[in-house]
Amino acid sequence: MDKINALKDRKSHLYSISSAVRENINKLTDEKSFVELDAFAFSHNAFYDTDIYGEGVVTGFSLIDNKPCYVVAINFEILNGGLGQGGCEKIIKCLDKAGVSGAPVVYLLSSNGVLAGEGVTALEGIARVLAKVNELADRVPQFAVCSGKLLGSPSLIAAACDYKYFINDACVCYDSPYVVCAKSKVSLDEAKAGGSACANGLCDFVVEDFEQVRESITKILNILPNYSQAVIDEDDLNRTAPNLNQKACAKCLLEAVYDKNSFVTLNEGFAKEAVTSIGRVGGHAVATIIFDGEDGVELTNENVDKVTSFIYYATDNNLPIITFVNTLGIKADLQTAASPIMKNVTSLIYALSYGNQVPRINVVYGKAIGLGYTLFATKAHGVDYSIAFANALISPISDSVGAEMHFAEVGGNKEELKNKFREEDMDAMNTAKKACLDNVIEPAHVRQHVIAALQMLTGC
Repeated sequence: MDKINALKDRKSHLYSISSAVRENINKLTDEKSFVELDAFAFSHNAFYDTDIYGEGVVTGFSLIDNKPCYVVAINFEILNGGLGQGGCEKIIKCLDKAGVSGAPVVYLLSSNGVLAGEGVTALEGIARVLAKVNELADRVPQFAVCSGKLLGSPSLIAAACDYKYFINDACVCYDSPYVVCAKSKVSLDEAKAGGSACANGLCDFVVEDFEQVRESITKILNILPNYSQAVIDEDDLNRTAPNLNQKACAKCLLEAVYDKNSFVTLNEGFAKEAVTSIGRVGGHAVATIIFDGEDGVELTNENVDKVTSFIYYATDNNLPIITFVNTLGIKADLQTAASPIMKNVTSLIYALSYGNQVPRINVVYGKAIGLGYTLFATKAHGVDYSIAFANALISPISDSVGAEMHFAEVGGNKEELKNKFREEDMDAMNTAKKACLDNVIEPAHVRQHVIAALQMLTGC
């Protein structure tokens, strides 16, 4: 009987020092579905002169919308979420189980870094955690939920995840934001120095609370082929979008092509001109890239990096990739020229080759000029089906350069000459006649053409 009472006391103490993080786990997971792993695993820490129950880490398995998942939660209430060797061992054991089962992993992250007092063993522990997180990168979906502060090496756990959520003013930084600001000789609050206000490509979603995170995770898992059931078409396969005949933009294309209320846009705050989304088209789970710019999108270090990463992500999740092209060449300015843009473009070409593992569809809806065509409109990189809107413009050079080269000796108004070059030399039909496009279509019917191609390419 004494053992039973002792167990009750130990559980009561354990739950009292981790009540907040357990409450957050309960908000994310189905009611009473969380089963804890290594609940009483702890070690005596001589430097901090205390027994750290669970080393500030709670791990276990649970359900989200009846889908099995593993949970790793860092408890900020214990030593500010400091990670030591014991906590790292718990995380690794949990991730090993996720790798075997193929279940998604959800991380609740809030930490001031590793426990420096443990010395090199803490560094060894976090190194093994980071290796394990990256090992799972192309095997299971990983969701990072960042709240409060996430500093130092543990911030790299979030960086390696497929989906990153920042709750309100979460501060995620590889160092103390105060140190970063001091060395930069600027004064910023934590959220701006290491939070979602930074355009560093780390944050996928800014949310208000854990309930919004749960809704988003549920929607994503219901899209990913390995975690969702076959979907009976709930939207008209032959639905048209007459508005596209007048003007096409990312928002218009998303609403026109995707099944109603089925898509999620990722990493929306970074390189906004390259819109990356996942969702369902005619019931098929797909990934889309839309280059969104009224006069075409110039390639920069940021949008090339975003698109490259997204192609790997889509391929690893077995999602057909649809690219809506409105793309020019590399941006011509000194900042871009001084960046590793050319090296990153070659990395993009390699990613396009990697993407041949899934069906690929290109839709030129705006411009495909120069390198913009070479990368995203051509069939050369393994594209299965390539089409263009009837009003798309395709050419090795821009209309202004083309007008000067071809019609300079004719003379006349520059705008008239540019229009003449567009009509005569940039017409998508010219490209189709050279067998470089499969079809030229009326914009309003793009959903029908994409669905037909998906049915053919996926065999269903």
